[in-house]
Amino acid sequence: MPELPEVEVVRRGLERWVAHRVVADAEVLHPRAVRRHIAGADDFAHRLKGHRFGVPSRRGKYLWLPLEETQQSVLAHLGMSGQLLVQPTAAPDEKHLRIRVRFADTLTSAAAAAGATELRFVDQRTFGGLSLHDNTPDGLPDVIAHIARDPLDPLFDDEAFHQALRRKRTTIKRALLDQSLISGVGNIYADEALWRARVHYERPTAGFTRPRTAELLGHVRDVMNAALSVGGTSFDSLYVNVNGESGYFDRSLDAYGREGLPCKRCGTPMRRRPWMNRSSYFCPRCQRAPRAES
Repeated sequence: MPELPEVEVVRRGLERWVAHRVVADAEVLHPRAVRRHIAGADDFAHRLKGHRFGVPSRRGKYLWLPLEETQQSVLAHLGMSGQLLVQPTAAPDEKHLRIRVRFADTLTSAAAAAGATELRFVDQRTFGGLSLHDNTPDGLPDVIAHIARDPLDPLFDDEAFHQALRRKRTTIKRALLDQSLISGVGNIYADEALWRARVHYERPTAGFTRPRTAELLGHVRDVMNAALSVGGTSFDSLYVNVNGESGYFDRSLDAYGREGLPCKRCGTPMRRRPWMNRSSYFCPRCQRAPRAES
């Protein structure tokens, strides 16, 4: 699943190529792509027509396009294989094209040199989709109002997170993946941050001190910013930016996917353990497992 860096890369691309453009029409090519829009495909297309997209926004892994002069937004669920691509209008349709949005205007910036473009939602597995929602007073689509701020948000409250961590009475990786506590962190970047912090994924949160929490948050931010600088993590052709380009952070991973390879810090072979229908990667020497309670 794409995590914060991958979604932010897409958001930045949409800001360049789609923001402030007027929708001429929208075409839904597969009904599952708008299944979260309860009123259906025709209603979704009708409601977009004639509206201007605002600056794309993101919270954690959630991305949306506000409609200017309304209190509504188009929420994008990328799912496991969803892609938002900006393509020349003359480009052949992708095999798994689900939604097409044509624009009534052309870009006025330097990006216009590429010619007329359209926004396409492509989804091989059809787990993702687009849907239109009312906004909260904070400008979020109402269906994600419960999602916590992410660690790259300037308004993220480190102290409130620490207190919530202590109250939660869970283990640290579960807490990092709890989108009501902190958003945007998924399996890959949790393992990376925990390796950097030398913390085992099953460490109880109740024992975290403020300095320990601050250190871990620093590593979460560092690893996400490092991933952003190279376009995110792309293990296959499904995770791409709006121009179809892959990220390169998979070449810099310290923990995730490195089972049996030497730890980059101490040389001990890295291990993988099944964890909540996923896998956790860690160094058994640098990230000591917590002692079992007697």
